[in-house]
Amino acid sequence: MISANVSADPYPVYPIGMATVSAALAADGHDVRQFDLLAQDGSDERLREMISGFDPHYVGISLRNIDTVDSCNPEDTWYLSADLRLMKVVREATKVPVIIGGPAFSIMPEEILNYLGGDYGVVGEGEHVICGLIDALLENRPIPQITRSRHRDGTRDAVAPNPLWEPDLVRFYTEQSGMVNMLTKRGCPHHCAYCTYPALEGHTVRYGSPEDVADNVQHLKDSYGIDALYFTDSVFNDSEGHYLEIAEALVRRELKVKWTAFFRPSGIDKSGWALLKRSGLYAIELGSDAASDATLSGLNKGFTFDDVYNFNEAAVEARVPCAHYVMFGGPGETQTSINEGLHNLSLLRSCVVMAFSGIRILPATTLHARAIEEGIIAKETSLLRPLYYFSPDIDRENMNNAIKNAFQGHMDRIFPPSEGARLIKKMNSLGYRGLLWDRLVTFGRN
Repeated sequence: MISANVSADPYPVYPIGMATVSAALAADGHDVRQFDLLAQDGSDERLREMISGFDPHYVGISLRNIDTVDSCNPEDTWYLSADLRLMKVVREATKVPVIIGGPAFSIMPEEILNYLGGDYGVVGEGEHVICGLIDALLENRPIPQITRSRHRDGTRDAVAPNPLWEPDLVRFYTEQSGMVNMLTKRGCPHHCAYCTYPALEGHTVRYGSPEDVADNVQHLKDSYGIDALYFTDSVFNDSEGHYLEIAEALVRRELKVKWTAFFRPSGIDKSGWALLKRSGLYAIELGSDAASDATLSGLNKGFTFDDVYNFNEAAVEARVPCAHYVMFGGPGETQTSINEGLHNLSLLRSCVVMAFSGIRILPATTLHARAIEEGIIAKETSLLRPLYYFSPDIDRENMNNAIKNAFQGHMDRIFPPSEGARLIKKMNSLGYRGLLWDRLVTFGRN
């Protein structure tokens, strides 16, 4: 199993997909080796040595991202060119079938499989279908070139089994980013215009058992000394309150780990904030996504900027740093909404704002359909290479300059995204690890 990701922006992320599929294969009796290109400095030679020494019957490649989704930095942002080179190395080292999967692959499976020249592909939650695929190959049964995993309902088996943690990789990621990541649920009930999560995981939210999550955290702490986690759910604070059950389990077990996650700016009462902090919450990343009600509506976010503002105020009161990710230039954006959005962002105190220009167009999204309807792209246009949606009612250069001018002189306001990468690299050189943006947040007296 190979994790193809070599990006450490904004911080190195443990290849949880590869580890999860590897766990399913190992549980089915297969001998599995994991190779992480990022942890191996992208070394072709080490990969050749691993393949030669292990002599596998099959090779699986997990693709995390297609590109950086940064329209301001078109240079070196398309990862599939590096993946094509990786495929060449694998093909030179072995003649066995190559199976491609991962979230990036699942977005455009046919095009990516064709571009990379893989033998088979897995779309969706690979741990549910990989063993059946291997069995079919071993028995020479006919199978489709692309196998699709159906979204599953249920509770205890809703989230994948514990990943097959690799001690060297755990050590690498804790040294590089200060944390490892894990899931507590799958699926997303929201309908954001640009997002592929529902296509990948389904709209039905499937919850993992809080005790199972706590067991995994306990294992990471006892076996590897892990004291910091990132819960990588699409949205952690679900409307059913499962996230509070996770927090209660962490408190009940006295695990004393610190953790962060991606939140939606929706109401959490004071008792909820207190519980989350007791369980180890130390920072929040927010899918605020836009800075005016017009663009929030255009993205079908289902909340207003008042919700964003009120959530941020509650986080400040709880003294939990927040990072807001916002995108300018989306559906409904005008010069008026740009000005309004920049003003609104100036009202957010004790937080970090990371802004993007334009929105990456991806298939199976309403943004894709809108881009076709507005003549920005044609129906047959390939989305393999990055293409971005910009509202026809704005001037892109003027918008970017307005954002830069508004953010200038503020370390907690980051644009373009490459500035964030530059800042993080500098902080890494000084020995800092972790989210790092949370160190830019200061709280005054309440």
